[in-house]
Amino acid sequence: AEHQHARYNPLRDDWVLVSAHRVKRPWQGQLEKPPPEDVPRWDPNNPLCPGATRANGEVNPQYESTFVFPNDFPALQPDAPEPDDSDHPLFQVAPARGVCKVMCFHPWSDLTLPLMSLPEIRAVIDAWAELATELGASYPWVQIFENKGAMMGCSNPHPHCQVWASSFLPNEACLEDRTQRQHLSQHGVPMLLEYAEQEARRKERLVVENPDWLVVVPYWATWPYQTLLLPRRHVCRLQDLSDSERDNLASIMQRLLIKYDNLFEVSFPYSMGWHGAPTGPHLEEDCRHWQLHAHYYPPLLRSATVRKFMVGYEMLAQAQRDLTPEQAAERLRSLPEVHYK
Repeated sequence: AEHQHARYNPLRDDWVLVSAHRVKRPWQGQLEKPPPEDVPRWDPNNPLCPGATRANGEVNPQYESTFVFPNDFPALQPDAPEPDDSDHPLFQVAPARGVCKVMCFHPWSDLTLPLMSLPEIRAVIDAWAELATELGASYPWVQIFENKGAMMGCSNPHPHCQVWASSFLPNEACLEDRTQRQHLSQHGVPMLLEYAEQEARRKERLVVENPDWLVVVPYWATWPYQTLLLPRRHVCRLQDLSDSERDNLASIMQRLLIKYDNLFEVSFPYSMGWHGAPTGPHLEEDCRHWQLHAHYYPPLLRSATVRKFMVGYEMLAQAQRDLTPEQAAERLRSLPEVHYK
């Protein structure tokens, strides 16, 4: 807790430098603006609101629950042409096709997931699973992710996420596929199933748990209050969850996100996303090495206005954090589960 040391991340096959004493240093750097507290519940100029007109001229329906539509500015398109062949191994190129969708969680712009009801969160989970099944029927990778807050690049104050399906396995998916495959081959058990069992027993990095799920600050966490959401049983994909597991997922997500908001009494920014076994052609393969999980990467370090910057040493050498995962977990664990609002 007082001296620097390095920790190994078996999921990414890399190391993180832990320098817990650095959090005591005075801060004279950039201060972020807290998120606005006066977001209108409905705004005709907000393209994610029910009845609003989007950039392409389409009008949203008067939706009352979740609402999914094609991203008006997609990073991936299904009909992109083949790139020209490379003339040198140092200048490789490959085709990249896919689809990008946006999913609104709720019709009200002034809500976020921790302020939604359990049935409303369960509807989001069901919509995630439905999209994972639909897009995963043909695409090898379906990435569900939420950028919450302007600090994490969210350009619209409305509860929503994105879903990108790609014709290729992206870097993080390839990396986790390799490390989990190696662990199962060497140890005979899925890595994250074994890890969840260990963390449930040790409890020092445990934040919240219920009969089907647990949330920990991982032993190898990089971001200050990073967490890992894990199922207790072996499950490969989001769409494989049972009804009771989906109910308990809604509950544990709400509990975690309330704690996040309560930490600095602010709508807590983060980027999160689901990782599960590849789909499309991989549906016929043996993917027992995979274990479903969700990553939460929040940037705030000391307060609602002081964030962790991944620059300098982190970009040029390796990741570094300013408090131990155990300290972060203890602080999150001790927070109330009633929202400060």
